Amino acid sequence: MKDSSQTLEQSLWNAANVLRGKMDANEYKNYLLGLIFYRFLSERTLQTVIAETEEDGDPLTVYKRYWTDQHEDIVEVLYDSLGFIIKPDELFDSMVTRIQNHQFQVSDLKNALFNLEQSVKGHESEEDFDGLFSDIDLDSTRLGKNPSQVMNDTIMALKDINFNEGRDVLGDAYEYLISEFAMSAGKKAGEFYTPRTVSEIISKIVTIGHKAGKEQIRSVYDPALGSGSLLLTVASQVTGDLHISYHGQELNTTTFNLARMNLMLHGVHYEDIYVRNGDTLDADWPTTEPYQFDAVVMNPPYSAHWDNNEKRLSDPRFRDYGALAPKSKADYAFLLHGLYHLKPTGTMGIVLPHGVLFRGAKEGKIRQQLIDKNMIDAVIGLPANIFYSTSIPTLIMILKKNRENKDVLFIDASNEFSKEKNQNVLTEDNINKIVDTYKARKNVDKYAHVANIDEIKENEYNLNIPRYVDTFEEEPPVDVDKLSAEMQETDTQISKLETDISGMLDDLVGQNADAQQQLTKIKELFKK
Repeated sequence: MKDSSQTLEQSLWNAANVLRGKMDANEYKNYLLGLIFYRFLSERTLQTVIAETEEDGDPLTVYKRYWTDQHEDIVEVLYDSLGFIIKPDELFDSMVTRIQNHQFQVSDLKNALFNLEQSVKGHESEEDFDGLFSDIDLDSTRLGKNPSQVMNDTIMALKDINFNEGRDVLGDAYEYLISEFAMSAGKKAGEFYTPRTVSEIISKIVTIGHKAGKEQIRSVYDPALGSGSLLLTVASQVTGDLHISYHGQELNTTTFNLARMNLMLHGVHYEDIYVRNGDTLDADWPTTEPYQFDAVVMNPPYSAHWDNNEKRLSDPRFRDYGALAPKSKADYAFLLHGLYHLKPTGTMGIVLPHGVLFRGAKEGKIRQQLIDKNMIDAVIGLPANIFYSTSIPTLIMILKKNRENKDVLFIDASNEFSKEKNQNVLTEDNINKIVDTYKARKNVDKYAHVANIDEIKENEYNLNIPRYVDTFEEEPPVDVDKLSAEMQETDTQISKLETDISGMLDDLVGQNADAQQQLTKIKELFKK
């Protein structure tokens, strides 16, 4: 995979070089990811044409022939299989050919994107494609005096990316853009991109016992959808052949578009995508069947502000916990929303800041209710500085509704990671140790502890991990006799050096009176 990774990164670097300087990284990221996705849709179109016609030969040539000779038939096939239409002359490869023949204009790309969105109007796929490319502003003055040349160079830089190498192309592209060019953008965008390692931990845990067969996960929900990476990682852990429906809500429109692209790029059919652009805490969604899911996963913005009007105490999501999350800290609001939408047989995993474990007042009341209701299954402490958006340490909380065991598993994985550049990274061994420890549910010295409810009550419902997992390493005992001998040896060496230096100074100074006076002062300093 190393060579393919280098090819992707080099392509992105070349494309970014075209746009860098014209706009900040958070903006040119949208152009690059949008164009990568358009290329993917173009390739899906040609793959579908060849699969359905069962013809050999150049896919574009075959498509053009069917477009001319059997137009209605091929259009019906594409709608049934893909839900959208890209005309032969507007495919990504057709634009590359036009560029090579010096015939490309930015209006060609603009019309192609417009026609793609128009093609879904009145079809079942309309909602999934609506406004998908709205962040690619081809009329922007940021593209300079010759936008055609800018898009020309960008398209050519992206033409060699290989989608058929079994990797998360859009996710990898996004992560690379954030880590290499866009640390400033990452502070804004990192909140909706969960590092793959954290996604893997959550996904491996929520799918335990639900990977295949009758118990296979059939629905997964992320109320803070972001780029959709968590949903996809959960699906990647499922080995059964029953189809999965993907549900999520995202406030940021740009990020919402990215999530839809990401899901389709991973082969999720538009009929299995149920996502919404909206405020999860302000307006509950979904409110109709299905409103509960086999798995709920999320990495919400930490300690966000929200409207905690007292009227929300009657909201079925929050009414059973005696208090609302503080206005300036919505962490428990997100948690309770997700828990409300979890099936009784399901598992929920959520990334949170450590403050939720010990803060008092209203959060303390909610935490006590969760513990008394036996909803909290595990608390997993992660290393600091593993997110692009923040260096603070975070945790994964695992929740279930129908638990037989009345305890909480605490895992302190904060000290086990690999240092790479400016980020701490969880290795495969680190991830496996966390998941294996979760499955075993046993005490591990300086790493994990299973605390029963009585122990938690003795700690006044404080879940701060150091109260349960002692990672303190004692200093090795000091050998006083050895230390005393070493100090005496050091004093002897110092005394010898002073004598040697004094003798050398005497030899240098000779009989000179002024020099003798200076020598006396130096010797007095040595004595001090």
